[in-house]
Amino acid sequence: MPAPAPAAELPRALRDLAAFVGLDEAELAMVRRTAPAVLAKEGEITAALYEHFVNFPASARFFLGADGTPDRARIERRRHSLGRWLRETAEAALTPDFAYYLLSMGIAHSHRTYGPGGVVPAELMIGAMSLTQSALSQLFEATMADPREALAASRAWNKLLLVQLSVLLTSYQLPSRPQSHPHG
Repeated sequence: MPAPAPAAELPRALRDLAAFVGLDEAELAMVRRTAPAVLAKEGEITAALYEHFVNFPASARFFLGADGTPDRARIERRRHSLGRWLRETAEAALTPDFAYYLLSMGIAHSHRTYGPGGVVPAELMIGAMSLTQSALSQLFEATMADPREALAASRAWNKLLLVQLSVLLTSYQLPSRPQSHPHG
C-alpha cells in the first residue's frame, strides 16, 4: 500500500481519486439534487445506524456507559456529528476544507486512545460506510419514481462516499502520537 499523501497533497489526492472512480460534475450535481430527500431523513438515518451499532459487541463498546447499557447522551452527541457529516457530504464539494475535515474525522476515529472502546477499527469504519450506502440506496428506491434515477443517485452517492472513505482510512496509516485526554 502506498504511503499516505502528505497533508498538503490531500486535496489533490481527493480530486485524483474522484477522477479515478469516475465521479464527475454530473454525479456531484446528482448528489446535490437528491440532498433534500436525504437530509429530510437525516434523523431516521442516524438513529438507525446507531441502533445498529449498539446491537453488535464490536461496535457497541464505543457507546456503552459504565453500567454496560447504551449511553444515550453519548449516542445523541455522535448522531449530531454524523448528521453534520451527512449535511457536509450533501454539498458534494471536493474542496481542500472538506478534505481536511475528513482527515480530522478519520484521525478522531483512528487515534483516539481514551473514552469508551478506544480506537475504532478500520473495518468498522468500512462497515459504517457500507451501512450508510445501503440506507441511501433504500431511500432512493423508496422515494424516486424512476428506478433509473434511483440507481443513478445511488451510484453518485456511493462513489462520493467511497472517495471519502479513502481519506478516512488514510488516517489509519499515520503514525500514532501519545495523547492525553482532552479534558485533562
